[in-house]
Amino acid sequence: MGILAGIGVLLPFPFYWWLWTNPQSWVNLCGRGRDPSAVMARVSHVLKAAQLLSLFSVASLSWPPPLYFWPLMTFGQFLNFRVYQLLGEAGTYYGVRFGKSIPWVTEFPFGVIRDPQYVGSIMSLLACLSWVPFQYILLWSLGYFFMMFLESKEDPSARAKPLS
Repeated sequence: MGILAGIGVLLPFPFYWWLWTNPQSWVNLCGRGRDPSAVMARVSHVLKAAQLLSLFSVASLSWPPPLYFWPLMTFGQFLNFRVYQLLGEAGTYYGVRFGKSIPWVTEFPFGVIRDPQYVGSIMSLLACLSWVPFQYILLWSLGYFFMMFLESKEDPSARAKPLS
């Protein structure tokens, strides 16, 4: 079960890598009249569910959670919510790579945090350390660090052209 859980935790990252490096292929695959960011969001939700099921398969839940759970989970989810609130679906789900004009927001609080959506997700994962074995939290976090590294190199010339 451990290997399957590890695969489940890593499942979304090859998909995100492919989308980031081949945005035109995704736009072509989605076809005319379909929003590539919305389709990516739906696929990402399915992959996120697989990740969470993988974690639950190796977790040993207990109540009450440790005290560090609440601030880590609360602040982590706040960061995720705030990024989505400011950028919307297209901003969160690679709209800029799919030829959309996404206004980059300067009003994000905690402007010193680079990649706040990934920092928030890692904080939420760390909140679950008392329930989930460390290696799965580490594996998932390394996936986020990989995406932070990959997305730090955004080449505007490699963006997809919208289908007309």
